[in-house]
Amino acid sequence: MVALNYRRKARNAGRLLISHGIRLATAESCTGGLLSSWITAIPGSSVYFIGGVIAYEDLVKTRLLGVSGATLKAYGAVSSQTAAQMADGVRRALGAQMGVSITGIAGPGGARPGKPVGTVFIGLSFKGKARVQKFFFAGTRARIRGQSAIAALDMIEAALAG
Repeated sequence: MVALNYRRKARNAGRLLISHGIRLATAESCTGGLLSSWITAIPGSSVYFIGGVIAYEDLVKTRLLGVSGATLKAYGAVSSQTAAQMADGVRRALGAQMGVSITGIAGPGGARPGKPVGTVFIGLSFKGKARVQKFFFAGTRARIRGQSAIAALDMIEAALAG
């Protein structure tokens, strides 16, 4: 189901980005570039997509995206605070009007107390505000990654549609 929806959702998000004159940048951790791949699978995406950063290791989050070391220490890489800073950081670093980030635990390992496999935070930085949503996805690693990328596309659409 995820594979069937991503083209339509990526195309819809792209149309909205074009109609609003917005350029997008992505920062992905647990999805490893899946969202960026889906966005660039749509012909003409270079009009609205600047690029992305795969920030799998914390060092990339701090050095390239400006995530605070104090944030990582206090809340961890999988947190609303980190997702917000990743989204804002990639937006600023790449010169986009909108930044979206995904950080989470896709499994099968990696669970922490209070953060089971499937915990995902998606951040959106747009118009001077960072919004973050927390999700609990179930299934295989591939399914959790796919659901995360779909949810990020949904957040982009919602930010531009309303």
